[in-house]
Amino acid sequence: MKSEKLEVWKISIRLSSDVYKNLNFCKDFGFRDQITRSGLSIPSNPVK
Repeated sequence: MKSEKLEVWKISIRLSSDVYKNLNFCKDFGFRDQITRSGLSIPSNPVK
């Protein structure tokens, strides 16, 4: 089954997008980059 069809994957995409949008104005660039990268890694990991 393709992970893109799973509801949990769709939710993780929205979560990743929300994290990115909400931290867009954060001035602590190291923190912001680390959190946005970790948020993006959630939907990037395929289901096996």
